[in-house]
Amino acid sequence: MSKIKILDESTIQQIAAGEVIERPSSIVKELIENSIDAGSDNIIIEIQDGGKSYIRVTDNGEGMNKEDIELAFKRHSTSKLQTVEDIYNVLSLGFRGEALASISSVSDVEVLSKTKNSDIGIQAFVKNGHVVESNSIGCPKGTTIIVRNIFYNLPVRQKFLKSSNIESNHISEIINKLALGNSKVSFKFIKDGNIILKTPQNNTLLNTIYSVLGKDYHKNLIPINYLVNDLKISGFISNNNLYRANRNHQYLYINGRYISNLNLSKIIEKQYKSLIPLNRLPVFILNIELSPNEVDINIHPTKQEVKFVNSEYIYNNITNIIREKLMPSVVVPEMKPFNNKGEDKNPLPELFDSLDYTDKIEDKKDEKDINIIVKDLALDTYTLDNYTGKKEVFSVVDEKEKLSNYNKKYLNISSNKSLYKDEVVVEQKIEDILLDIKPIGRVFNTYILAESKNENKLFFIDQHAAHERIMYEKYRREYENEKIITQGLLYPEVLQLTNQELDMVNENKDLFEKLGFILDEFGDNSIALRGVPMIFGEPKIKDLFLDILDGLSKNIKNNYETKIEKIMKISCTNAIKSGDKIDNLEIMTLFEDLKKCNNPYTCPHGRPTLIELSKKDIEKQFLRIL
Repeated sequence: MSKIKILDESTIQQIAAGEVIERPSSIVKELIENSIDAGSDNIIIEIQDGGKSYIRVTDNGEGMNKEDIELAFKRHSTSKLQTVEDIYNVLSLGFRGEALASISSVSDVEVLSKTKNSDIGIQAFVKNGHVVESNSIGCPKGTTIIVRNIFYNLPVRQKFLKSSNIESNHISEIINKLALGNSKVSFKFIKDGNIILKTPQNNTLLNTIYSVLGKDYHKNLIPINYLVNDLKISGFISNNNLYRANRNHQYLYINGRYISNLNLSKIIEKQYKSLIPLNRLPVFILNIELSPNEVDINIHPTKQEVKFVNSEYIYNNITNIIREKLMPSVVVPEMKPFNNKGEDKNPLPELFDSLDYTDKIEDKKDEKDINIIVKDLALDTYTLDNYTGKKEVFSVVDEKEKLSNYNKKYLNISSNKSLYKDEVVVEQKIEDILLDIKPIGRVFNTYILAESKNENKLFFIDQHAAHERIMYEKYRREYENEKIITQGLLYPEVLQLTNQELDMVNENKDLFEKLGFILDEFGDNSIALRGVPMIFGEPKIKDLFLDILDGLSKNIKNNYETKIEKIMKISCTNAIKSGDKIDNLEIMTLFEDLKKCNNPYTCPHGRPTLIELSKKDIEKQFLRIL
């Protein structure tokens, strides 16, 4: 007797349903997509008990007659495809003809539907893909599908369902994704009798975002509208003031269909480097419209994973438009003035896991808390050309100063790359903010005060964050132009390393040399550091190099560019610190250097370099205005 047997139809349907219907939110997704495909512009979703006992989706679409209902619940029956070739031109959200059959095989289904040309509607009860009862009934045009007792015949699957609250959250997430991808459709979500979400009908995406995500998103978004050949990219991206700890608020759509594409997300996130804090991610809602035959959506049952025929073309255009729109829209954070209630305590995340790169303000008892320079600092008096600052941390040495500041302790050894004759001209992308303000003093030996000439605003500039940005951009610019100058140490610094650290050095030796470090093995797990990038001035060389090794060893992928970024950011911790005293001349140099940065608004780790306080906010505190 044969061991192999043909499964009965009921078992086949339940197994197939398990691939399509994972939980109540899967049912909601399939029913809403059917409603959208039916031309609905008003969809109401009602659930009870997290959708485990009751789901109702009502639309005002085309509706179905009795024959349509009987066919709709048969497996592989669809109105959206005729041949296999149609898959590559399909624009509807659903097309396989599996969803309704799968739903009816694991739950009790009731359908009420009426077409535009019918005088009366149809009520039908469906089990396992078969209409077991039907009646004529009065109902409005469109379709209502009620699903009860999900997984009643699969008790093991029922046990894997989470609490009603968790299942409701999954449903809410699905509705949010579909609402943001279909702003012309009105959505109403009712949970246990309470309206959770209501979006306007025939409205703009921005208003839908306001309804779904709230005003904090609404006011921090940059519009995207890009068209090249047959590719259109539209939607919104966040500015540098809006970011989250995960990708839950990143919404990508292909021809209106929500997708999950990690490569696309990472390409967009890359443009936010140094604009938002480390370990934080941007928010975006983007729809990519292209010819259906340029994308394959039939590679996963949920249709959320896609493959592009020409992915590089898509990625390059995404990169270009994000870069073009993001930098001009960088905003200066506004200070929340004098919050006496102690609200909004939300400290910045640690910028690095093991190293404290966020400079802390030291409480120096022998200094006054506030040291305001009252006089005007005469913005036009000092320039970079005639600056000879006293502190090494401000010494950014070019070829004209090879030996002037280093002949006591250093021998100058240029790298084998050609030296540059003129400073690299950086494309100015800053707005008029920094061009319109002038420094007027300092407070707490940490923050430079600057006053707006025209806008009645006061700015606080973090001297440490600003100098980190200046050093980082200059270091990166020198690297990209292969013009890093190495300063040789008169007395090599010998570092004793562990086996793991020595392996890390050997693995990245070529990278260190490209970045301006000269080092040799010294035997017995030691290395001799003979040269460092001249831009660092006189750092604590041993501590700096060990910090770089620690940074490379923690959570770092084997990616050359990523390692370069990390080394540069760690190296910039040699910038001036909070609590360091700097004079008027040094303040002006710092300010002038900051204005020349491509991105003067954040440090390399994403912290703001400056924040603003308006005259109006100050006057409110003095009760001059109400």
